Amino acid sequence: MFAWLSSQLRMARYGHNHRTSLFFYFFLFCYPLIPMALSELSSTQNTTMINISKSLNSSSVSWNIHSEPNPCLWKGVKCKPPTNSSVTQLSLSKFSLSSSDFLPIVCQLESLEILDVSVNHLTTIPPKFLTACGNIDGLKQLNFSFNNLGGSLPDFVGFAGLESLDLSRNHLSGGIGSELDGLVRLRIFNISFNRFSGTIPTLLGKSMVLEELQLSVNTFQGIIPVKIADYRNLTLIDLSTNYLSGSVPENFGELSKLKVLILSSNNLTGKIPDSLSNITSLTRFAANLNNFGGAVPVGITKHLKNLDLSYNRLSGSIPSDLLSPLDLTTVDLSNNLLQGSIPTALSQGLLNGSIPPELGSCSNLTLLNLAENRLSGALPVELGNLSNLQVLKLQSNSLSGVIPTEITELAKLSVLNISGNALTGSIPTTISNLQSLINMNLEGNNLTGSIPNTIASMDSLLELQLGHNSLSGDIPMMPISLQIALNLSSNLFEGPIPNHLSRLSGLEILDLSNNKFSGEIPSFLSNQMEALTQLILSNNQLTGVIPHFNSWVLVNTTGNKDLINDTTTSSVKKGNSKALIIALAAVAGAVAIVAITILAVSLSRHSYRVNDDQVESGEDVPLPEVRQGSLLTANAIHRSSIDFSTAMEAVSDPANIELKTKFSTYYKATMPSGSSYFVKKLNWSDKIFQLGSHDRFENDLQIFGKLSNSNVMTPLAYFTTVDSAYLFYEFAPKGTLFDALHCSSDNAMDWASRYSSAVGVAQGLAFLHGCTSGPILLLDLSSRSILLKSHKEPLIGDAELCKVIDPSKSTGSLSTVAGSVGYIPPEYAYTMRVTVAGNIYSFGVILLELLTGRPAVSEGIELANWVLSNSGQQDKILDLTISRTSSAVRSQMLAVLKVALGCVSVSPEARPRMKSVLRMLLNAR
Repeated sequence: MFAWLSSQLRMARYGHNHRTSLFFYFFLFCYPLIPMALSELSSTQNTTMINISKSLNSSSVSWNIHSEPNPCLWKGVKCKPPTNSSVTQLSLSKFSLSSSDFLPIVCQLESLEILDVSVNHLTTIPPKFLTACGNIDGLKQLNFSFNNLGGSLPDFVGFAGLESLDLSRNHLSGGIGSELDGLVRLRIFNISFNRFSGTIPTLLGKSMVLEELQLSVNTFQGIIPVKIADYRNLTLIDLSTNYLSGSVPENFGELSKLKVLILSSNNLTGKIPDSLSNITSLTRFAANLNNFGGAVPVGITKHLKNLDLSYNRLSGSIPSDLLSPLDLTTVDLSNNLLQGSIPTALSQGLLNGSIPPELGSCSNLTLLNLAENRLSGALPVELGNLSNLQVLKLQSNSLSGVIPTEITELAKLSVLNISGNALTGSIPTTISNLQSLINMNLEGNNLTGSIPNTIASMDSLLELQLGHNSLSGDIPMMPISLQIALNLSSNLFEGPIPNHLSRLSGLEILDLSNNKFSGEIPSFLSNQMEALTQLILSNNQLTGVIPHFNSWVLVNTTGNKDLINDTTTSSVKKGNSKALIIALAAVAGAVAIVAITILAVSLSRHSYRVNDDQVESGEDVPLPEVRQGSLLTANAIHRSSIDFSTAMEAVSDPANIELKTKFSTYYKATMPSGSSYFVKKLNWSDKIFQLGSHDRFENDLQIFGKLSNSNVMTPLAYFTTVDSAYLFYEFAPKGTLFDALHCSSDNAMDWASRYSSAVGVAQGLAFLHGCTSGPILLLDLSSRSILLKSHKEPLIGDAELCKVIDPSKSTGSLSTVAGSVGYIPPEYAYTMRVTVAGNIYSFGVILLELLTGRPAVSEGIELANWVLSNSGQQDKILDLTISRTSSAVRSQMLAVLKVALGCVSVSPEARPRMKSVLRMLLNAR
């Protein structure tokens, strides 16, 4: 070796063999590490491993010192890293071993920590093994499960380091005394599925550190010893399938670390201890197939995920809170003596199996919500007997089969949601029998065939979700009542987009993506469907020029390779016609000056008198007559700046539109003083505003105008015409929160801006909800109704609508009051009421927008549902462009996420009040 090193050194010195010299320097610097990387087992352990390989009597063992001279590379062998100088683990599971002769030899490996010989055919544990391996202080785990061991439990003497002993699934028998008492570190003891008898052992390690005790499927008898509870580190107790009698010790409630308690299939009696309800760590409790009596303990499911008390003699009524905890997934109370009604508060994800046909006999049932469980099988035809049913929600299960025609006989049904299942067949042609249906969601199934033509007669339908199926054929005439959404995405539709969709003038969201629609995008989508806020046409075969859409409409046309963007075309033309543009601009400027002059002269002849119903109007002015107007603000600057005639000019020109919401259209109006204001026109669809009640309208606005909060837009003035009402507000130059979050390319909404916006909106809502005259509710709270004075100064818009709109007298659709898709609380489907808790849900969605950077609805999935389904993956939820800026920002975002999740709780009662939300947000700093 040294001679070779000397020659390499000479060659390196004189530049010979460059590669060799590089290797030499590497060898020289790294030489101390190489013996560690190349070291092998000691000769003693190497010999021991060879002897073990020779003693193994199975052809399943591939250990061979000749084909692989390093035993550390043999199957089931692990050596101590990184040196591989000693064997630490032997896993001989499933080696078809029948002889135990090798076991004493194994104990010559003094470095051994884990020995696993499970799933073999061993019949005995040799005494020499117990003696020799008992002296290995580092031995931590012994696994002899799934063998044919017989006789009594061996006496484990020594084994000072043993932590886990698994002798389950053998034929061991007899009683258990002090055989384990010397094990000072025993944490896991499993002897289930044997033939042990006598009483439950209590000497299970002198140090009392036992964590898991599994004694199931034996023949133990007698009572459960109270001394078991002395092992305060217990996390798992399984005493099931024995012959135990008596009651459960009350002191089991002192096992503060217990997670699983299984007492099934015994002869236990008495009451189930109330003390079990105090174990906050307990997630599973099974006591089925016993003789327990008395009542089900109140609060027993407070912390549980799984509860099985079936086949007992429990009596009384079911506690009202038993089925409500959010983490609860399974409860079985069958075959008891319980009576009374089933609690109405049910946890999500509680049920599995098939839907009981017996539900069809609940003739007075009005709401059936079995959504987001693990239900399977077909929809029972008996559900068609529920003549009073108004809401049927079965989404996100594993239901199969066809949609029974019997369900279409539910005349009072207003909400039908069976999305996210595995339903097949076609949509029944009798679906039009559901004349009271407001919301129909069949999305995410395997439905085929065409949409029935009879669907056009469903005049109450506001939302139709048919996406992600295999529907085909012609798209029939749709109900003109559709307003919330029409979703036909991810189906097999083809051909041109049908012209009859232009009838849907009140539709907000139209999703035709992921089909084979061809031809041009119809112009009616941009110039007739004025209520559209989202149009999704992606991944089709559309051609031609994309029409121009208003700025408030989100349009997605990606995946149509032959579409041409008209803005791109016009920019090319502009690039080639600069001189023409300059000339046109000059002409346009001159025309504008002349027009303004003429208009000013014309308007100077007419007077718009404030606070006077008598308004003079010239016949040559094509502007609506102002019937009533008033200044609401006491601010002298605003009072001197606001000019009603200028406002009328502004609202007569669509070019001044800044924003459209469900209820309002915002125009920008620049006053003669140079100050800009929002002039908001209230939309009068369905005559929701009670025309003729102008006095009440003015009184309500006078009261609202006196409210003062820096985060709430309050009206400064108003005027009415014969068919419209207009309100003045401060101008918010940064647009809406929605635009800043989702439409801005300059990433202006950093975390400081988002957090300030969250706190500002919370302050405004807390103010509105806390008004002394009663809470002021938002009819449509969304990021589109939040306007920004700056990126850190939000203003809640449309807050006065609760004063000027009377939902109870609406002759139109209830969704006009419900709010925007993605922000509507789940309970609205059956309460049809705007509430404080519903506002808090909508605010929670806004918080999630700020945290995730995603809109409230994306690809047909509501943001709240997406976040809840990914609640365990926080970094997937948070907007990485923001959360990665610093650990402090991420920490603050996680704190705000907790607040948001509380706000979007499915249960309205579980949502915090707005003052609490504000306090939690401020504490998140």
